[in-house]
Amino acid sequence: MKIDDKESYVITIIMAAGKGSRMKTQKSKLVHKIYDKELVKRVAEIAKSVGSDEIVTVVGHLREQVQDVLGDSVKYVYQDELLGTGHAVMQAKKYLEGKKGKAIILYGDVPILRTQTLKNLVSKSIKNKEYATLLTAIYENPTGYGRIIRDEGGNIKAIVEEKDADPLQKKIKEINSGIYCFDIEELLNSLDEIKPDNSQGEYYLTDVIRIMNERGLKTGAVIVEDNTEILGVNDRAQLELLTRVLRMRINAEHMKKGVTIEDANATYIYDDVNIGVDTVIHPNTTIKSGVTIGDNCEIGPNAYIREGCKIGNNVKVGNFVELKKTKVGDRTKVPHFIYLGDCEVGEDSNIGCGTITCNYDGKHKHKTVIGNRTFIGSNVNLVAPVTIGDDALIAAGSTITDDIPSDFMGIARERQINKKRKKKEE
Repeated sequence: MKIDDKESYVITIIMAAGKGSRMKTQKSKLVHKIYDKELVKRVAEIAKSVGSDEIVTVVGHLREQVQDVLGDSVKYVYQDELLGTGHAVMQAKKYLEGKKGKAIILYGDVPILRTQTLKNLVSKSIKNKEYATLLTAIYENPTGYGRIIRDEGGNIKAIVEEKDADPLQKKIKEINSGIYCFDIEELLNSLDEIKPDNSQGEYYLTDVIRIMNERGLKTGAVIVEDNTEILGVNDRAQLELLTRVLRMRINAEHMKKGVTIEDANATYIYDDVNIGVDTVIHPNTTIKSGVTIGDNCEIGPNAYIREGCKIGNNVKVGNFVELKKTKVGDRTKVPHFIYLGDCEVGEDSNIGCGTITCNYDGKHKHKTVIGNRTFIGSNVNLVAPVTIGDDALIAAGSTITDDIPSDFMGIARERQINKKRKKKEE
């Protein structure tokens, strides 16, 4: 891994063995999702984003579910007895032994840590030759967190858990996030010395800091700038809170890049979405991961842009429109009450209200291709697979099952019959 021009081998250990009983769920807490992505998968992606050479996940309760999510992208060790964070890391010893470099400790239920924050942590550890570097935070109300104990020179002496802290220590506002970067060799040496001498009878990973200080090894910390990054998920309310935090973070980034979002609280833009400048997003719009939207577009309100969509420049996607795996060309209008799935629409076309692509035959999905400068009337059903040529026109209310050549008009409906009404007998 290369951070700040200094190379070091980095292994990340993800803690993912807990039960998460407060979630009141039949599933592993870690497979619950924020924006269509499991908590533990988000953490694994954070580890990958800083260039971890190896990722080891410590699993336990409902471990099969965690493994189904992560697959073979990580290695696994098992913690069958939940005897504390130190004990969890002990299970990964076989992946640490004989290696030199850095070990990052992350948690499967702390899913919105920024990549840059983690890079800063590892970079400082490497640059300052620290044997342990902690990610800490300043909380006005630190209740429940381990306190950072520093000496008169500001060096970290120890971490004291809330339940073991005395009244003076409980007044300290700097807390331990639980996220660390360790020297691998000294971490192994320290793990051999920690003992469950505490009120819970557990092996605390925090004791590693005390042991390293007793040996005179240099330790340090990085104070996180945004405390929301270290928030964890223990129950449904916290899951909603982190979803809200991530929503605002993503929306803010798009607005910084020149996108107008009329109501950030009512706009849901998932990860990995690209939106061009001067595009306006109206309220109650959802845009799924992997979508690309061009410049000067207008999206929503009440639009649902699903995976696999690519929208050109100066496009109108109006209210109550759903797009899925659809490409829309420049200057095309998809105004309202429309579903386009597995579809490709050319430039300068207009899709009438109530139009849908019938892309699923019960077994397979099929594609609809609509050309340039095509006008689709209202309430048209396009039964895929079907191709509509350039400059074609489709009459309102038609159900199209056959291709329409360029410069042709398609009409597929019963001839209108008018019958005289019978008058009621007086």
